[in-house]
Amino acid sequence: MALPVRQQMTYWGIAALALLLILWVLGDVILPFLVGGAIAYFLDPVADRLERMGLGRAMATVVIFIVLVLVVVLAALIVIPTLVQQTTDLVQAAPDIADRLRTFLTERFPTVMEEESPLRNSLTSIGETIESRGGELLQGVLSSAAGFVNVLVFLVVVPVVAFYLLLDWDGMVARIDDLLPRDHAPIIRDLAGRIDNTLASFVRGQGTVCLILGTFYAVALMVIGLQFGLVVGLVAGLLTFIPYVGALVGGMLSVGLALFQFWGDWWSILAVAAVFQAGQLVEGNILTPKLVGNSVGLHPVWLIFALSAFGTLFGFVGMLVAVPVAAAIGVLVRYAMERYREGRLYRGLEAQPDEGPDDREA
Repeated sequence: MALPVRQQMTYWGIAALALLLILWVLGDVILPFLVGGAIAYFLDPVADRLERMGLGRAMATVVIFIVLVLVVVLAALIVIPTLVQQTTDLVQAAPDIADRLRTFLTERFPTVMEEESPLRNSLTSIGETIESRGGELLQGVLSSAAGFVNVLVFLVVVPVVAFYLLLDWDGMVARIDDLLPRDHAPIIRDLAGRIDNTLASFVRGQGTVCLILGTFYAVALMVIGLQFGLVVGLVAGLLTFIPYVGALVGGMLSVGLALFQFWGDWWSILAVAAVFQAGQLVEGNILTPKLVGNSVGLHPVWLIFALSAFGTLFGFVGMLVAVPVAAAIGVLVRYAMERYREGRLYRGLEAQPDEGPDDREA
């Protein structure tokens, strides 16, 4: 005989509270394990495909990590130093950009940019703040990341955790399935499958889209000659997971920088704008339909709320778990709505099954 519903809800509620408490108390400690688990989840389809090609699970995992290490080393030697340099240059150039913008507006709109006008004072303040606080903010981000866990330990633990989780992923899933309550196992498997489909479409699909677009924007802007093209391209790529936000922010930032750098060279400015237009066309017509699909089930507003809420409550660790939690809650809400529409509360006591054509003719 199954446990009463109230007792079951009590047990599940206690388990959920225990998980939140662990996340709250041990957030700094479990960070590398969460990152390693996310990497293993992301790479599991690649390992499965290599297995279907004839490799064993161990060999497939080794091959994946050899390629991954080569990519990381290449990025560390080529991309990261350039990114840090461009970010530093952008912070230092912010006051000059603000001064040039103020001069431009003063020449074109003298009544708006009077000596004591709010807009003039705001532009001056923004430039000075970015210059004085930019390095401090960057240093604060780095120091806070080091506060979560020692960087060296993080760099060592994450690959090890990801390797072993990827190696034993299918076995772990089987063991978890074996522990499911027998009465609810079919429903839990169904909901877990829906959550996995949502995460696979969003995390893997949208993550791949962000990587492709970020690389495209960065390379194209650097080829055009935009000074901070790598930074702008990567920012636009990272924000692509929110529809239109990445292209909007990256496009406005890059075109604004191009206006200062290429003023008078309208072809270069148009080329910068064309890069983001081309990126949007490729994303909307090729990348998103092929890699993400049309029924992800994560509304942008819901995703932003989840990231903000979990980031505020649990810090950086909370932001890592925000997307899976948002996907799980979305699936559970849709499942509850399906049950609601099938129940008497929605259909009413007098609701009868729809009559077929034969019944109506009779």
